Amino acid sequence: MAIEVLSNSDKSWEDAKKAVKHASKSVKNIRSVYVQDQSASVTDGEVSDFRVNLKITFEVK
Repeated sequence: MAIEVLSNSDKSWEDAKKAVKHASKSVKNIRSVYVQDQSASVTDGEVSDFRVNLKITFEVK
């Protein structure tokens, strides 16, 4: 099975990918993560928000 997770951070894309750790608290047996998309918001000429769209696959027992 798979779920799609959207996450954002004001620090970095790497920080936004911590969504996997957060998802693992309720979704067990995570097997892989696919980064579908990365984007950023810009405010006053500076990146202000990093966003990732992840697909998380997991095994159902």
